[in-house]
Amino acid sequence: MLPELSEGTHMTSQRKTKKLTPANEDYLEAIYELGGTSGTVRSVDLASRLEVSKASVSGALKNLKQAGFVEQPYYGDITLTDKGAIYATGISERHHVLYHFLREILQVDPVIAAEEACKMEHAISDDTLKRLTNHLKQSQAH
Repeated sequence: MLPELSEGTHMTSQRKTKKLTPANEDYLEAIYELGGTSGTVRSVDLASRLEVSKASVSGALKNLKQAGFVEQPYYGDITLTDKGAIYATGISERHHVLYHFLREILQVDPVIAAEEACKMEHAISDDTLKRLTNHLKQSQAH
């Protein structure tokens, strides 16, 4: 079943400020998946989830903090700001729509569908995602 989409899914408003790199979007999405929109995440858990070094996490967090997407006190846990939570929710929902399309419509293997949805979520335009979502909703109605 196609997930319900929030306003954050179509990220036009976030992109007016500055589009993040795919890697930074992956960090935001992982923070969201580990801690939700209001939970805290430890750097070590983020490194483990993304299979990267703690130094890589530190560098990415520096960029995300400067851009106003996350907060982290000195050696403390990571939390999403409101701006970060909206952006991360949008990325996650994009992933779920694309995964649903690949798995349920195209019958792609689950592992491949997850990998490809992750790649596609960074490249698909808001307009194309909206059209795909509408098409999937219409096909479910029939």
